[in-house]
Amino acid sequence: MTAPLLEVRNLCTYLQSGKQHVKAVDGISFSIPKGDTFCLVGESGSGKSISALSVIGLLPSGIASHPHGEILFNGEDLLKLDDMQIRAVRGAKIAMIFQEPMTSLNPVMTIGAQITEALYIHHPEMGADEAQARTIKALEQVQIPDAASRFRNYPHQLSGGQRQRVMIAMALACEPQLLIADEPTTALDVTVQAEILRLIKQLQHDTGMSVLFITHDFGVVAQMAQWVGVMQRGRLVEVGACQTVLQQPQHAYTQQLLAALPENLAKPPVLSNPTQPSTPLLEIQHLKVWFPIKKGVLRRTVDYVRAVDDVSLTINQGEIVALVGESGCGKTTLGRAVLQLEKPTSGSIQLQGHELVGLSERELKPWRKQMQIAFQDPQSSLNPRLLVATTLTEPMKAHGIGHNHDERIELAARLLDSVQLDRDFLWRYPHEFSGGQRQRIGLARALALNPEFIVCDEITSALDVSVQAEILQLLLNIRQQRNLTLLFITHNIGVVEYLSDRTVVMYQGKIVEAGLTAQVCGAPEHAYTQKLLAAVPRLHRLSLGA
Repeated sequence: MTAPLLEVRNLCTYLQSGKQHVKAVDGISFSIPKGDTFCLVGESGSGKSISALSVIGLLPSGIASHPHGEILFNGEDLLKLDDMQIRAVRGAKIAMIFQEPMTSLNPVMTIGAQITEALYIHHPEMGADEAQARTIKALEQVQIPDAASRFRNYPHQLSGGQRQRVMIAMALACEPQLLIADEPTTALDVTVQAEILRLIKQLQHDTGMSVLFITHDFGVVAQMAQWVGVMQRGRLVEVGACQTVLQQPQHAYTQQLLAALPENLAKPPVLSNPTQPSTPLLEIQHLKVWFPIKKGVLRRTVDYVRAVDDVSLTINQGEIVALVGESGCGKTTLGRAVLQLEKPTSGSIQLQGHELVGLSERELKPWRKQMQIAFQDPQSSLNPRLLVATTLTEPMKAHGIGHNHDERIELAARLLDSVQLDRDFLWRYPHEFSGGQRQRIGLARALALNPEFIVCDEITSALDVSVQAEILQLLLNIRQQRNLTLLFITHNIGVVEYLSDRTVVMYQGKIVEAGLTAQVCGAPEHAYTQKLLAAVPRLHRLSLGA
């Protein structure tokens, strides 16, 4: 290793909670050489982000303290600097990219004004023309198209990938020596993620800056890092060279995380139903879901957003079909249209041979029992005011399942058994559970009416890798027990390869490729599918020394 730019020695970060102190970071040590990337990996709550915020000095002084340790940056201990001194370092020498740019960017300021503000703070002598020119140059560096005109755009006028690029431009405007990137690609599509990762590496190559990269995606680690630290419960349990840690992990926790990756899970048995190998459950023919674009005083329709545009698809009984594609391709709209939560513009949707399009709400009610959905974010889809017992028994009561309240409570308890949760959880509220537990409750709610078909909409996207593995195995067990049919909407190709029997690829409202998962993921034919798969960061793609 070359001389370290950043050296963290025995750092402890305690957070005050009432009269108690929580050891969020407990005696960690690592160093980052100049020009290298150090990845901090671990599950939610392990202390990754608290470590980064400690380095840059952004934790609130009222509740955060550092009873032990040093943070040496160019040999100077940042913990001994006063507020004015740390402000001179923060932004100018150490910059940070946050996980969610929409909540980090000021919605009432143009992106140009926000970047120039950072320049004025650290270079008060800079004139307006020079600041604008430097801002436009920073936007061009991160490959924002037509940077000069984008200067006056507001954050809401940009896509998610473009907002993340603006965050990077703001961080790099003052030419920092260390860039801290806190999960900068978590919410992005794989193709946009690939562009952002490639951009960070290129800027690192051009400027020689070091990077502290926080992630829970080992594919990203393999692509970005020279050095890796694995965190668990506030401690660094393993630190070393990327190739060594990923290929020869020493600590049991690191081994557990790597074993939970979809590509390392034991493959489920191939779907086989000798009595009815290809019984169609759901048949979609020439489905269109168009949303009108209205303009003018009279709000006349001038065009349409073709969210789903002439889609035909058949899903067989007991099959798991993965629906993949980038944000905005129409995946979720298709899933909602199948369930009649979004009314189709035209086309046919038949469940067990019965046409659903055109039915009234009253006529649809019996079919609601057969079709359910598990949402992406259980935190927002579960009613925070209702006990789990009420959440599970209300749909049963509405559809006449169970003769009385006690019988429905027993059915709800069995549902929790089926998703591997304790029966006592019936008497708790959603906020009392972890993310993985809430997702299990969401699955239990979807199963409450004993449906034939469930749409799973990105249900593992916000979960840690070990929790994701548990949910995937749970779905396979439920499929086997109930002969359930699943439409699994996702952009995680690793999950697709592990879970699904067939894969359907959507692009701009149309299906561009469909077939057996092994065929689509192993030998894609359409150019878009090839691009999508090429953008997926794989664990075996080690880029050490790059």
